[in-house]
Amino acid sequence: MATFISVPFKKSTEVDLVKPLSKFVTATYPVGEEQAEYIRAVEELNKLRKSALGRPLDKHESSLDILLRYYDQLCVVEPKFPFPELCLTFTWKDAFDKGSLFGGSVKLALACLGYEKTCVLFNIGALASQIASEQNLDSDEGLKAAAKNYQLASGAFAHIKDTVLSMLSREPTMDISPETASTLGQIMLAQAQEVFCIKATSDKMKDAIIAKLANQAADFYGDAFKQCQYKENLPKYFYFQEVLPVLAAKHCMMQATAELHQAALANQKKRFGEEIARLQHATELVKTVASRYDEYVNVKDLSERVNRALTAAKKDNDFIYHDRVPELKDLEHIGKATLVKATAIQNPLSPKFTDLFEKMVPMAVQQSVSVSNQRKAETVNRLVGSLREATNLCNGVLASLNLPAALEDLSGDSVPQSILEKSRAVMAQGGLQSVEMLIKELPELLTRNREILDESLKMLNDEEATDSELRAKFNQRWNRTPSGDLYKPLRTEGANFSSVLDKAVSADQVVRERFNTHCEMIALLCRPENELNSAIPSANPTKTLQGSEVVSVLRAQLTQLDEVKQEREALEGEVKAVTFDLSSSFLTALAQDGAINEEALSTGALQTHYGSHTERVQKSLRSQEELLAKIQTSHQEFSALKQSTNEANAREEVLKKLATAHDNYTEISSNLKEGTKFYNDLTEILLKFQNKCSDIVFARKTERDELLKELQQSIAREPSAPSFNVPAYQSAPSTNPASAPNPTPAPRTVFPQTTPAKAAPPARPPPPSVTPQAASGPPGSAPAAAAGGNPPPVAPAASQAQGPPYPSYQGYPGYYQMPMGYNPYMYQGQYGVPYMPYQTPPAQGGYPAAPPNQQPYPYPQQAGQQQPYYPQQ
Repeated sequence: MATFISVPFKKSTEVDLVKPLSKFVTATYPVGEEQAEYIRAVEELNKLRKSALGRPLDKHESSLDILLRYYDQLCVVEPKFPFPELCLTFTWKDAFDKGSLFGGSVKLALACLGYEKTCVLFNIGALASQIASEQNLDSDEGLKAAAKNYQLASGAFAHIKDTVLSMLSREPTMDISPETASTLGQIMLAQAQEVFCIKATSDKMKDAIIAKLANQAADFYGDAFKQCQYKENLPKYFYFQEVLPVLAAKHCMMQATAELHQAALANQKKRFGEEIARLQHATELVKTVASRYDEYVNVKDLSERVNRALTAAKKDNDFIYHDRVPELKDLEHIGKATLVKATAIQNPLSPKFTDLFEKMVPMAVQQSVSVSNQRKAETVNRLVGSLREATNLCNGVLASLNLPAALEDLSGDSVPQSILEKSRAVMAQGGLQSVEMLIKELPELLTRNREILDESLKMLNDEEATDSELRAKFNQRWNRTPSGDLYKPLRTEGANFSSVLDKAVSADQVVRERFNTHCEMIALLCRPENELNSAIPSANPTKTLQGSEVVSVLRAQLTQLDEVKQEREALEGEVKAVTFDLSSSFLTALAQDGAINEEALSTGALQTHYGSHTERVQKSLRSQEELLAKIQTSHQEFSALKQSTNEANAREEVLKKLATAHDNYTEISSNLKEGTKFYNDLTEILLKFQNKCSDIVFARKTERDELLKELQQSIAREPSAPSFNVPAYQSAPSTNPASAPNPTPAPRTVFPQTTPAKAAPPARPPPPSVTPQAASGPPGSAPAAAAGGNPPPVAPAASQAQGPPYPSYQGYPGYYQMPMGYNPYMYQGQYGVPYMPYQTPPAQGGYPAAPPNQQPYPYPQQAGQQQPYYPQQ
């Protein structure tokens, strides 16, 4: 009875994990020890896959541990890498469908790590079943190992049944479908229960216990048999065609075992009639197995045990007890006891598992950190932007008031010190030439980014067009995810990049226009001091104002404003220097809640680290506003004391323009440098986007090629079904086969004679006038037909055109164009005649003459033929 079922492996093609995973590591983590450690871990993962899937595995626990460790590693690495973006394609063959001579086996390629996990788990169940089937059930260790592995296999298949549809983006192959996985899990559970029954028997446990265990095993086998039998897709597999009789035999055998031990229990309770009834039922079950399934299982030992017990029971009952033997339907049902349960699939499965990427944070944490960093950058930009905006406003107000140049230009004939300092600052930054060079570089950087983005989107468009074309060609057979749906996130990202570039173009235009407005004054600031002095108009001296109280107050206020600006620069540096890391907080939240509330955690951290800086920024803005109001009031008093002449006004206007040109030069130069940095940084981002598009397009092309190959193989496996045009004489079939006219003979191809031509045969005599009864067959056939009791077929009407006889050649069967076995028209359903295999008639010569006493057939008769081709009905 020790015949157990094992499951074959799924086979996979080789996949290079090193290149895509290493690319992600190098793009995500900075160069250093951490990056090198992760790259080594990627290489170890690739080696582990080759060990688990790239070679034949022995039926041993050590091989199973390799598969378990690889599955555990897949489970922990899945949340740490963006596998949907990496587009790693895994190809697996169907474990049961061996294919055909021309088509090859069925396989499926998917860019989905869940598919890889499912297939690896299937192999875990398969190897566990193979290891269990190889155990020595005569020892306790073998029984324990078999029961453990069968339950592990059952748990693996049960887990596949529950998760496969949610993991995959399309229909799975039949071997990992929920129906097949459920059936395999039930088979493994039944075998585990049988092992416990064998263990109970070897331990000589009570008959009541063994009967319950065996009855439960019989139920498990019966359920498995029903699942195999009634699920339409499973019986087509040769594997399940071989498994079905084993399941039926095991169901009967375990039921017979239960009846045998229940009979022993009845004997102990002095119910001898029940004992005989149960043993008789067991005998019938054993005989059924022996007669139907003898080639699959060995039932000899069980049969001998049952027969011995039945013989002894009958002998004792006949001579001693004379107990009435009840009907089988009147017997009590045997109880059931379940000692097996599918092993739950919980990570880690292997006790030797160690996480290769233990230090790498999950993708959920990485994404939360990324979003948190964006929030932090927005906060810093908002605070720094407020400070810089206030500084620009301050400089604009001072430039409009010509301060502090107006206080320094009391002599009216020299360049104010503040203007000289501004001139030196402009020349130190490169002057007009540096700005012009930066402006010239911007279009080149923009064009480069545009080309990268356009090329990336073009790759997506081309692949999507090809996918749409093939989908229209193959219709439902093209059952992969449409490229348009798959590329939606990438297209959204590309649209964002395009929008960013459009905004950058607008910003570049604003900077260029501002430069054109102030380039003349900026060029003036770049001249030597003597040329600058000569370019500024002179005015009457106002030295009388040098000791006035208004000038002193105004200078004091400007000094306070400079202090505010210096404090603001220091505050800007402090804001930029704030650093904090929320990775540990996100990891803790993920471990405790299974999810990360990034917004709440980030908002709290930002308030903690930037709350005081925000208050200081607001205080600085209020101080500047109060000082500017005081400076404007003091400047009005100062202007009233100054002598207002045309020369003074012209000089003041030029000084204002120079001060404004300096401020605009500083801002334009800063904007251009930021723009250059922006374009260079965007180039790196767009290159990553291009690589992402290239990777997914390559993966889609690989998947497309695999699917095309699979479709071609499936088409090659399909039987050819040529269509035949139905002749006119078949268009109105008659309900009476005997009255239907014979078919008109089809034209034949006359093959050339290689032998010398024979003399022309004599003319055929005209057909005699006979009754249909006389024309029912050749001579001698009518009496035979009458003796057989079958009505003879009716000959065709005499009005039918007979036509000339058709030529024949040596060995060719009369008018028939092809052997009857291949003639699509000669079937029982159309002419009421059974199929008759073609037999080569003996050679004939010339044209045969018609029989003298019957109407000839419309076709020439073959020499030596004693009855018509159509058999008598």
